[in-house]
Amino acid sequence: MNFQRIAIVLFVLLAAGLAGSFYFSWKTLTRLRTVQAFVESSVFAEAVAACERAQSTTPFKWNGGQSTAVIGLHSVKVDKSAVSASYTLFADSVYCDYDPIRKKADIGSNFLERE
Repeated sequence: MNFQRIAIVLFVLLAAGLAGSFYFSWKTLTRLRTVQAFVESSVFAEAVAACERAQSTTPFKWNGGQSTAVIGLHSVKVDKSAVSASYTLFADSVYCDYDPIRKKADIGSNFLERE
């Protein structure tokens, strides 16, 4: 009888611990999505201006483009200690990667041309 009580208590504690960890994970991911949306909206105008000014054989036209899309903010891990942020825009089959730290835009017409 004692063993059954201990097993039930351990099972209830395990279920409560899992529920708590899922709740905190959900709250953290929600906050991270909010921060990402804030950063993306603050970088968007700079990214469009830099991409339209960037020198390339394929011009990037966000304003007046037929098909435009925001790919979004992502990061690339260069090595073990350095992470490089990139904000990607797509307009009329032309990709533009904007680095908000260096304030530099790189244009490529397909994924293989991009770094």
